[in-house]
Amino acid sequence: MMSRIASVLLLLAGAAFAQQKRYVVIDQDAMGPGGTDMMSILVLLQSPNVETLGITVVTGDGWRDEEVAHTLRLLELVGRADIPVAPGAVYPLVRTQAETRLWEQQFGKETYQGAWTRRESNHGPSEVPALAEGNPSTKPLDEDAAHFLVRMVRKYPRQVTIYAGGPMTNLALALSLDPQFAELSQGLVFMGGSLSPRTDDAEYANDPRHEFNLWFDPEAAHIVLRAHWPSIVCTTVDVSVKTRLSQQMFDEIAKSQAPAAKYIAKYSHPARSYLWDELAAAAWLDPSLITGTRKVYMDINLDRGAGYGDTLTWSERIKPALDVQLVDAQMDVDMAKFGKMFVKLMTAPAPGARGQ
Repeated sequence: MMSRIASVLLLLAGAAFAQQKRYVVIDQDAMGPGGTDMMSILVLLQSPNVETLGITVVTGDGWRDEEVAHTLRLLELVGRADIPVAPGAVYPLVRTQAETRLWEQQFGKETYQGAWTRRESNHGPSEVPALAEGNPSTKPLDEDAAHFLVRMVRKYPRQVTIYAGGPMTNLALALSLDPQFAELSQGLVFMGGSLSPRTDDAEYANDPRHEFNLWFDPEAAHIVLRAHWPSIVCTTVDVSVKTRLSQQMFDEIAKSQAPAAKYIAKYSHPARSYLWDELAAAAWLDPSLITGTRKVYMDINLDRGAGYGDTLTWSERIKPALDVQLVDAQMDVDMAKFGKMFVKLMTAPAPGARGQ
């Protein structure tokens, strides 16, 4: 009898634990509409056990101000305009676009440079073009991203996970404001870094240690990766290139009338790119999606030569005599399980949604 009671209590405790809210701040280079940046935000918004305390925006795939507008509009479309959006850094800490052009003359062209990529539709950092999904009516916070990040971990000490889907400039600035920022969080989850991806993708074929998020602001990534986080989980290029939004997944999502599904059906495209940031977010929700990891010490190459911005890693045996931190680097994924989870999340009603 006692063992049966104990079993029931354990089940109830497990159920209660499963329903506990998980706090997260999303730090994202939020280019849109559609695409990996917006869909990763949706992964976290669509999870009923996650409370998104806010979204901090950084220049990366696009310029910050345009990204802020895309984020605000996304939140309006899915009924979550209550979530605060804090504008962050417009430029990297050290790297500049002009110096990068000079670097390319010596070491060769970078195939992708985010906001700096030359294209007909490119514009300057202060211009926000008319958005395809419509311009937002809501406004961002007056508070900047770094101060917001610090305020959240101070408000909920050791309870807030920092999810980083873009360059790490905002996080480095938060650390400069509050050296305890990392230690007061529950941990860092980020998409970035590349070890030895099996792909003929031109961006990695000639430099397998290159990855845009860490490359765009190497000094910020160096500062963040040296900080004393309770844990660091990294979604690498190695695992990201094993993911796709398949036509079947897209078609299943497009059948739904849920706000997130309607957004994806209208603004995203199957098989166009990898599910980079979506996987980082989803694997935080369910770590069992990841079927292979490597524990490595990670840092960034800050030498101004050909490897500037590349990912550096070491094992325990060969790591340098420096304060480098251990990272759980994700290397393989159960794509079928991930795909089912993604479709389920995107076709569900938006938790906590207000009037559309």
